[in-house]
Amino acid sequence: MDYILSILVFFPAIAGLLGFVIEKDSARVYGVTVAAIEFFLSLWLWFSFDGSNAGMQFVELIPVIPDFGVNYYLGVDGISLFIVLMTTMMTLIGIMSLSVKENVKNMIITLLFLEMTMVGVFVSLDAIIFYLFWELSLVPMLYIIGAWGGPLRVYAAVKFFLYTFAGSLIMLVGMLFMAYTYQSLTGVWSFALTDWYALVLPVSYQMWLFAAFFIGFAIKVPMFPFHTWLPYAHGQAPTIGSVILAAVLLKMGTYGFVRSRYCFRCTVHACRCDLR
Repeated sequence: MDYILSILVFFPAIAGLLGFVIEKDSARVYGVTVAAIEFFLSLWLWFSFDGSNAGMQFVELIPVIPDFGVNYYLGVDGISLFIVLMTTMMTLIGIMSLSVKENVKNMIITLLFLEMTMVGVFVSLDAIIFYLFWELSLVPMLYIIGAWGGPLRVYAAVKFFLYTFAGSLIMLVGMLFMAYTYQSLTGVWSFALTDWYALVLPVSYQMWLFAAFFIGFAIKVPMFPFHTWLPYAHGQAPTIGSVILAAVLLKMGTYGFVRSRYCFRCTVHACRCDLR
């Protein structure tokens, strides 16, 4: 199926927009139906994946800002395939077992938008597109905690947002510097991760870049000492928010570590990293 990744990314968001015209009494059935379709689409991706191919598959590449190397660039490999399937499965389970009694329709719409951002993170191969989905994922979770959480929900939501947003800004600086370094070495701009993997970087550059990405990903995991937002977010979030946070959102930080390791696994000698 052509553009299967785009369908996986944007189908929940389109369904979420259509959800505004759905009757409140039908919202739960509608949400389960949409999440089930998304899950079966991810199953189709799973069974169509060629396990003997170590490269990226189902690649979609559309220039967005070609002069600066920004492209709508999607793809999956063995790393992201598993976590995309987990994301759609956990969203389906979460909506099926939704225990919220107030504003159920708004909750389901929010979860569908959140699913779009999570899938988008795991299939993006352009750093700018990855960053946009990464940042957009903060908004639905901020709303879930702040609107349906416990007595300290506002404090928990704001702390969650400020910590993760601050880490994302540091990570963005690293991405911009990485693209600038690529342009300095090759003469062209590129934010494609697959291009960055082929760079030969001085050790000093690797250390600073690793620090920038480490802070952004470590806050998301979260790792000590960047973890203090997590007890409040988990403790004040509604059950569905806590489940999605633990099952998927925190994995985004670990995924970032794994995805970026190809360029930062060599810290003693500058080397040429590859995808294998």
